[in-house]
Amino acid sequence: MADTATSTLTVTTVSLTMAELGPLNPLPVVAAELDQPYTVGEGVPEDLQASARFGVVPNMYPYLMQDGYSRDAAPKQFPAVVLENSKLKVTVLPSLGGRIWEIFDKQTGKQLLHTHNAPQLANVALRKAWFAGGLEWNIGTRGHSPTSCDPLHTAIVRTPDGKHILRMWEYERLREVVFQVDIWLPGDSPVVFAAVRIRNPNDHEVPMYWWSNAAIPETERTRVIAPADEAFGSDYTTDITRVRPTAHEGYDGTWPVNSPHAADFFFDIDPSERRWVVAADDDGDGLAMLSTGLLRGKKLFVWGQGQGGKRWQEWLSPGAGPYAEIQAGLAQTQFEHLNMPAGAAWAWVEAYGNGHLDPETSHGADWDAAVANASQRLEQLLPHDELEAMLPAALNDADIPPSTMLLRGSGWGVLERARRRKSGKGWVDESGTPFGVESVTAEQEPWLGLLEGKTFDGGPGFVAGADWEELLGGQASPESRFHLATMKHARQDLDGAKAGYRGVLSDGEAAPGIRALAHRGLGLALLAAGQEADGLTELRRGVDADPSTTALLTEAVTLSIRHGDPAMALGLVESAPKDGAGVGRLRFLKALALARTGKAAEAAAILREGVEIPDLREGEDAIAALWEEVCPDEPVPAAYQFGMH
Repeated sequence: MADTATSTLTVTTVSLTMAELGPLNPLPVVAAELDQPYTVGEGVPEDLQASARFGVVPNMYPYLMQDGYSRDAAPKQFPAVVLENSKLKVTVLPSLGGRIWEIFDKQTGKQLLHTHNAPQLANVALRKAWFAGGLEWNIGTRGHSPTSCDPLHTAIVRTPDGKHILRMWEYERLREVVFQVDIWLPGDSPVVFAAVRIRNPNDHEVPMYWWSNAAIPETERTRVIAPADEAFGSDYTTDITRVRPTAHEGYDGTWPVNSPHAADFFFDIDPSERRWVVAADDDGDGLAMLSTGLLRGKKLFVWGQGQGGKRWQEWLSPGAGPYAEIQAGLAQTQFEHLNMPAGAAWAWVEAYGNGHLDPETSHGADWDAAVANASQRLEQLLPHDELEAMLPAALNDADIPPSTMLLRGSGWGVLERARRRKSGKGWVDESGTPFGVESVTAEQEPWLGLLEGKTFDGGPGFVAGADWEELLGGQASPESRFHLATMKHARQDLDGAKAGYRGVLSDGEAAPGIRALAHRGLGLALLAAGQEADGLTELRRGVDADPSTTALLTEAVTLSIRHGDPAMALGLVESAPKDGAGVGRLRFLKALALARTGKAAEAAAILREGVEIPDLREGEDAIAALWEEVCPDEPVPAAYQFGMH
């Protein structure tokens, strides 16, 4: 335990009842599959429209998906770090994306974050696995971060002036940048601080995205206030447009309980105003999010009061009650990426505490008075000039070497450092954020060997970039040709990918597992090119070559239905496993294929017996739609209602 004045930092564990994350999905993410929930409508400035067009990615390659979880939860211990003073107790979970899990206000006895002891994994993040609650860090592109459920490199840093900092960092593979979060709690401070730094070591610009998302308890009297009269709003079914949150579609959307459906409000805060967002319950208590100037965006998200929104919250947080989210980001909205110049380092400081607003004013009909009161109270909580003055000191602290390592993150930073050294390219100063060789696993080892001139015989991990393509081009193994084809596929060079996959399949030395993946890759490329029959044939061949990989089977069944061959889907699903994380989705897909082949009664029987899909995608309403199709005279069971509108 570290003790600074009246503030302590303690390394401990927290017991949470959660399902196992399960194995990574072994299939490389090559299809152009990232869908955006936003389209830009009227009243949106041209600069925002341009930012929305900039930096869009087709997929999450080279990351692998995290969809091997079930809903079978059990208690387990997770590493935790607790920062505590006389006013706050802050709990951080470094092995779960570095999430701040609790901010407990001792004066009021209230948790400022939505938190609970049984978070359920669900398909909400960019790599699918995600859980609700706490305060999370999101980087890369629109969505919950690829590191949402990953351990971050974590250490305690002791500064010369006696400060104890909890530091977490990682190499982000989509944008090829290094990010770090430094958290500290001064003695007797009513707010906890987080200094964030992103460094772009590349010799070219990168599109950048960052949003800090805080889940807050939603009560009948919760109101969210920000210094803006207007916002850019979305209900996930219509265009992003300029709206007035206090008079939106006939209701005041700053009260989460008023929203009939899921909605986003990106507050349009004047550049001359201090940037903040705060929640207030019946007593005026609630989380305040403050930041230095670079973190421009402030947002309110609500699930809404519809059956789907309520079902999603119960799915994510069983028995924990409803929640909303307040968020802060680099851009004004989440449909934008910002241009981060070559070699740039961006940093800012965030602060979190209880806003302690006047309950009557904050809940009154006069919005201007509510904003003025909140602005005054937050200036008392933490003066703006004082917060801004913390940034230079935070930057000075950012490169102080760790004093005590607590946890290792991934080995991808080690590999990236080695790649850049071999090619003579720049890298970050690792003084404060070391990537130790202890973090290297079987995912990185074959690639490190390739850099050293060894023969490449494949591996479970994937990489991207011209350097790697050049190195693989000098190799002759079927594994090297497969990975080269995969890289081309991921960047949507379909002709190059098809030629590469066919080269693998023509090689008599290719192992069954690689042949299966090559059939699968060729099938996806053919489907993307509009050659549906040939594409489905390749997918079937992939399943035949490796029938033990459930992910291959599930994908082939899904795509055969989507591309008009439900009979193929029924044939494939007969070989489906009888247990495991993928069983629920395969049962649903069987019902869907039965319906598409005219066997509605058999499909209905499966739905009536019960179907649960652990990796049901956020907003996916396919079960309810199928029920309405095959059981048209019966109301959709509440358990199947996941529609967000």
